[in-house]
Amino acid sequence: MVPVGYYAFKNPAKHMKKLHALVLGATGATGQQLVALLLKDDAFSRVSILVRKNPHWEHPKLRIHEIDFSRLQDYRELVKGEVLFSALGTTLKDAGSKAQQYLVDYTYQFELAKMAAENHVSHYALVSSTGSNKKSLFFYPKMKGALEEAVKKLPFEQISIFQPPILIRQPHLMRQGEKVGVKIFKTLTKMGLFKSQKPVLVAVLAQKMINEIKSNKTLGVKIYTPKDIL
Repeated sequence: MVPVGYYAFKNPAKHMKKLHALVLGATGATGQQLVALLLKDDAFSRVSILVRKNPHWEHPKLRIHEIDFSRLQDYRELVKGEVLFSALGTTLKDAGSKAQQYLVDYTYQFELAKMAAENHVSHYALVSSTGSNKKSLFFYPKMKGALEEAVKKLPFEQISIFQPPILIRQPHLMRQGEKVGVKIFKTLTKMGLFKSQKPVLVAVLAQKMINEIKSNKTLGVKIYTPKDIL
């Protein structure tokens, strides 16, 4: 017996153009999930990652480009494909200073996004943060909001900005403070409070991003709030 909806789903996909995905921040929590899911997805024929250090992953569809982020212009020709997933980020503690965190979270991401737009990559998907606002009095949401506003001005056909709530990362990547935060928000959401801020698994965010890239045909900018992601 042929399942209901079989022809409606399978036949169009058979003729769908295969996509080349670029992933920035591939070794981070969300990036790892994006790469794993993209490699399994038949809609994508190639997955290229831009990394500071080679993770030594192997897959027929995977291309690993080890780059020096202080010389991004040297790698302009690598930033080509149909979609760029940008999930790069660090913490203030790991970066060592606000200046270094800004370099990673804003400068590197914006410069690579700009190259992608100039190389006619059509779709850009950014992992931002809930509460991002370029006018915020606080450093982190202000930085994230500034990046959102900057990439909105780039000439992509489609821009998807995801503003997730607290992310539940892979167990070995979770810091103690994150574990505490997740427990607190889970308790609050069970009580009916802050439902839109319910913590979400990075795998859920990654799959949502891929699904939206494949299905969203709306040109221009689209913002995905925590509610949209959940």
